[in-house]
Amino acid sequence: MPLPREDESVGVEAYRAVDRMCEAINAQFTGGVSPTSLALAFFDWSIHLAAAPGKRMELVDKALRKTARLSTYLAATTADSATPPCIEPLPEDHRFLAEGWQKQPYAAFAQAFLLNQQWWHNVTREVPGVSPHHEEVVSFTARQLLDMFSPSNNPLANPEVIGKTIEAGGGNFVEGFRNWLEDLGRLATGRPTVGAEDFLPGRNVAVTPGKVVYRNRLIELIQYAPTTDTALAEPVLIVPAWIMKYYILDLSPGNSLVRYLVSRGHTVFCISWRNPTAQDRELTLDDYRRTGVMAALDAVGAILPERKIHAAGYCLGGTLLSIAAAAMARAGDDRLASMTLLAAQTDFTEPGELALFIDHSQLHFLDSMMWNRGYLSADQMAGAFQLLRSNDLIWSQLVRNYLMGERTPMFDLMAWNADSTRMPYRMHAEYLQRLYLDNELAAGRLQVDGRPAALQNIRAPLFVVGAERDHVAPWRSVYKIHQFADTDVTFLLASGGHNAGIVSEPGRNGRHYRIASKRAADPYVGPDEWAAAAASGSGSWWPAWTQWLAEHSAPDRVPPPGLGVADKSYPAIEDAPGSYVFQR
Repeated sequence: MPLPREDESVGVEAYRAVDRMCEAINAQFTGGVSPTSLALAFFDWSIHLAAAPGKRMELVDKALRKTARLSTYLAATTADSATPPCIEPLPEDHRFLAEGWQKQPYAAFAQAFLLNQQWWHNVTREVPGVSPHHEEVVSFTARQLLDMFSPSNNPLANPEVIGKTIEAGGGNFVEGFRNWLEDLGRLATGRPTVGAEDFLPGRNVAVTPGKVVYRNRLIELIQYAPTTDTALAEPVLIVPAWIMKYYILDLSPGNSLVRYLVSRGHTVFCISWRNPTAQDRELTLDDYRRTGVMAALDAVGAILPERKIHAAGYCLGGTLLSIAAAAMARAGDDRLASMTLLAAQTDFTEPGELALFIDHSQLHFLDSMMWNRGYLSADQMAGAFQLLRSNDLIWSQLVRNYLMGERTPMFDLMAWNADSTRMPYRMHAEYLQRLYLDNELAAGRLQVDGRPAALQNIRAPLFVVGAERDHVAPWRSVYKIHQFADTDVTFLLASGGHNAGIVSEPGRNGRHYRIASKRAADPYVGPDEWAAAAASGSGSWWPAWTQWLAEHSAPDRVPPPGLGVADKSYPAIEDAPGSYVFQR
């Protein structure tokens, strides 16, 4: 006779809470990186390497060849100091470009390090049987460890540091120590990076005139004041990412995309996200859609009734906008005149280097960490982004600030980058699980109000921007929208990275882009084929976008509207940039 079952749910939940607490404590010592995930990756790599004698023979052969190359190079430099290097650094590696690195013995240090770095790349890559994700994790980890021991980080092997020490009589180390103490104090007290206080919203960034015309627990909606005698009939609604403050698109007056749109006769609205706290831990991804994007659309529609809206989303904001647009299309809601995605992914099978920090083990670790705090903190997110570009964002800064005794000049984009926000526990857990791991949006499995939010249902024309050097949303991943959209798609590939590729104001030197349009009935072409055939343009891509918006707007311009609706529920509450942008 079977024993009666007892309700074990309370006890099981208590056991799970113990696990979560242990993982949350461990996270304080690992920077939020799951040690189990790392161990699995290295076990996969090491056991397959041990079972691959051919690969090991190849590595021995490569080690001997590289040793011979270095020996030949060193012998040649004794006779001719102008001997060409035996290996060149990667294009994005700027550590050894200074003139001092071309002289001996520093050139030998650099050459030996680069050859060693290349060999370890061979060690961690193309080991038969290793899963692609584990291969990426092992290769990335090995690169981080190698970079720690780069001769550029050694004050006794870096000619720039040595030259500075001779010039300053050692004063650079005194200044470096002062810099270190100042940075340590700021970190301990939660103050921003040195120089960031010179770029304050409402004072010299986020200064485009406007009013907050709507506020709820999650967003403030800003409407910007017109500067032209007439305006295009359809307004523009900008949905920024909630991982950072909104004003990357309204930086200094000279590089503000918002100001540029207003100057071209667009009526512009922009969401400013609230910085959530532990009390907001249960906010969901759908709360961000309903209380964020949909509430903003309702407000814009009330202020400018019977007008369609050009919606534009940046980064995570573009992904959220895509979900909202797909749900709207399924419900027959045709308020969107067009949709623009700026460095925003809709398919996450190739999400870029951020995927290094996302697998089932890592997600479980992050989930426990967020469960404990109620949110993912800004410093934890910043650490992951810095590791992706550790040479530029960590090591080169340490050399300049602490060994050279100098300060990297602060500018508006760098100051904005230090002004990050938190993300609620449940929303971020859902985002990582449903989009990154399960790829529900691209697969058509993401449910909104009990129905699938399928990108194929979107009929509004799309303008999609990718950036050539984007390591957060790689342009080939952004390009995949072509595979899901049954509508006209204009794709533009901008120069620059995830942030600088979007903040690309007219007049900046060295900018270029490629652009091509695909009708809904046209056959799909791959990204490389597209890049070879797309038309090229020089300078900023902003004029191309505003021209496209004008082409998809009503031909007749109208008088610019007032700010808000004074006699209804959307009055002008306060001046831009509002209150939420100042939350810490």
